[in-house]
Amino acid sequence: MLPAVPHPPVSKRPTIAIVGPGNLGSALASTLSAAGYRVTSIAVPSGRAVKREAKDLARRIGARLIESGKGPLAGDLVWIAVPDDKIAGVARLLARGGDWRGKVVFHSSGALSSNELAPLRAKGAHVASVHPMMTFVRNVVPEMANVAFALEGNRAALHLARSIVDDLGGHAFIINKQNKALYHVFGSFASPLVIALMATLEQVALAAGIRKRDIKRVMLPLLLQTLRNYLEHDAAMAFSGPLVRGDVVTIRKHLAALEKLPEARAVYVALAKAAAKQLPVRNPRGIELQLASPLQKT
Repeated sequence: MLPAVPHPPVSKRPTIAIVGPGNLGSALASTLSAAGYRVTSIAVPSGRAVKREAKDLARRIGARLIESGKGPLAGDLVWIAVPDDKIAGVARLLARGGDWRGKVVFHSSGALSSNELAPLRAKGAHVASVHPMMTFVRNVVPEMANVAFALEGNRAALHLARSIVDDLGGHAFIINKQNKALYHVFGSFASPLVIALMATLEQVALAAGIRKRDIKRVMLPLLLQTLRNYLEHDAAMAFSGPLVRGDVVTIRKHLAALEKLPEARAVYVALAKAAAKQLPVRNPRGIELQLASPLQKT
């Protein structure tokens, strides 16, 4: 059971400034605006050409484009949506100017805690990390309804975060600072590493003579049913194939066929080893011996 976040008292909606109109920042700005929040400004990196997408976004939602560090940000809440390695620097830059007492600052890193915002906290701001468990890619604004948001920070910032998440139709839960990195790994397994697996799947399909335009049509029913089985039951009930059967002969054939695709073979071996330890398999010792066999040099 995820720990609940206390509901805040009812108050007027804050105005919001977004720092960083990348994939996440742009999606947040659009979603918040559509939910009735006023996004007053969007801060872009100083000294860089402003991308057309950022100009279009600002015009569409009625926000002002400004350069980071060039004057105070207009907004009760400043939401930092820059890459993880830039957050601390942005916090230091923002802390140099303006009155931060009573203001709220979020960042949206899944791996880093609100400690990245320490310079702003020292100036009187309420700070939190607010991370949506969602994938953000260029020119796509995902639906935020039912999305989980991991929250961590001080009480006033958490109250505001919970109110905003509720308005977006998401659900919030508290994450401990020390668990954020593992929480983010959890998300990586659910999305980017799944796509890495799909890229490996395509490589093997092409090597098997399946045309690129046919790959999705061929594998889609299998992939969807596998996900349904997992969602309706659990990992063990959704698991099938030669590992479940303890079919060492087929596994040996797989490994031999993958000799010409060493990177795909390494993925196969890593996943099969994980399956042998965590999922129901027959003849685990025989499977482990096959998986331990080295790649034959040619």
